Amino acid sequence: MTSVDKPTDHTTPDQAGGPDSDAKAVTEAALFEAFGGLRGMIETVLPGLLFVTIYTVNKDLKMSAVAAVGVSLLLVVVRLVKRDTVKHAFSGVFGVAFGVVFAMMTGNAKDFYLPGMLYTLGLALAYIVTTLAGVPLIGLILGPVFKENLSWRTRNPGRKKAYAKASYAWGAILLAKCAILFPLYWWADTTQLGWVLVALKIPPFLLAVWLTWVFLAKAPAPIDVFAEMEAEEAAEKERASS
Repeated sequence: MTSVDKPTDHTTPDQAGGPDSDAKAVTEAALFEAFGGLRGMIETVLPGLLFVTIYTVNKDLKMSAVAAVGVSLLLVVVRLVKRDTVKHAFSGVFGVAFGVVFAMMTGNAKDFYLPGMLYTLGLALAYIVTTLAGVPLIGLILGPVFKENLSWRTRNPGRKKAYAKASYAWGAILLAKCAILFPLYWWADTTQLGWVLVALKIPPFLLAVWLTWVFLAKAPAPIDVFAEMEAEEAAEKERASS
């Protein structure tokens, strides 16, 4: 398969199946695969929602923590039973576990949310720093999903530009989220912080995914490096047999 170097070349028959609408559909499907789709969003929200709901009702840190960990483990078991990908559910378990450890160590229920907030801040900085360094993080995440790996860095400048825009968007959205949450961590009580955090789980994420889709839908098609390697191997075998 030939490389795609010009920003104006949006699709090829091999890469996108024809029209631009097909390329956009492929991009949308890949984004949902990379970020977990609807189930991934539920697995992200449910433990924190259960924690803040129980704590709002009875102010029992231990019961709230046990419930959050329990539902996280249940989500992993469901995925294992259905033989689905467990990476999103496992990441939820680790996130909840860190939060529970922090909260139980300090005795402050608000600390349940602190590890996740620090992770969000670190991720925001990672998106921005990697983009400034010329290797936008969103490209590193999505490259394998689109079967292009790192070919976009040197062979597909239009796609690299789209990844840079998307990474800056993710960084800016996550920083804005942090700008809301960290003051609340200091000034608000546990239930106020918890409900705001739950409310901010999905909308910023959907906005970032939508912007990523917009940027990539207008970018050149990805270079399928796996197809290229298979073609090279087939050509090598043909030369060897002739």
